[in-house]
Amino acid sequence: MVFPDCNDKCVLVLGVGSYLMGDEGVGVHVAQRLSEQKLPYGVEVLDGGTGGFHLMGIFEQYEVVVLVDATIDGQPAGTIRLLEPRFASDFPRSMSTHDVGLRDVLEALQLTGRMPKVYVVAISVEELQPMTIRLSPAVQEAALKVQAEVSSLLWDWWRERHISAGAVDQETEISFT
Repeated sequence: MVFPDCNDKCVLVLGVGSYLMGDEGVGVHVAQRLSEQKLPYGVEVLDGGTGGFHLMGIFEQYEVVVLVDATIDGQPAGTIRLLEPRFASDFPRSMSTHDVGLRDVLEALQLTGRMPKVYVVAISVEELQPMTIRLSPAVQEAALKVQAEVSSLLWDWWRERHISAGAVDQETEISFT
């Protein structure tokens, strides 16, 4: 992932899904865990629920959006894919139960010329489990991997920005706690 050199609201990590539908809510689980961590300045985390047009205004505020979502794509549960879609049509065909809302938002952003750089972290699920907040073991493991990897990438981006700007001496120890 390539993050921009920007100021205030730079990167949004957006977890989407239905929390009450088991594995389908994996994006929300990842967002909730990331929001409990200390993250670099310029990064915000949001539980986007099941998407919809209310997210359009949120997307427009950021230069980069990292979208974490479940996908029913025929892959084994817990398969993780990083996608860099350029157009709404490039997004996975079946982004679970909220496919239509997100695709509509992305198409509208694209048409208005206000589409940020979007990365999709797609986590494969096999089926929807209504009325449960638990993730299956394979999807739970994938969620933990995604959380750790996204956090690590965000901190790497932050260090690169500050070292290249001369704000941090390369010999200075950086504390993240």
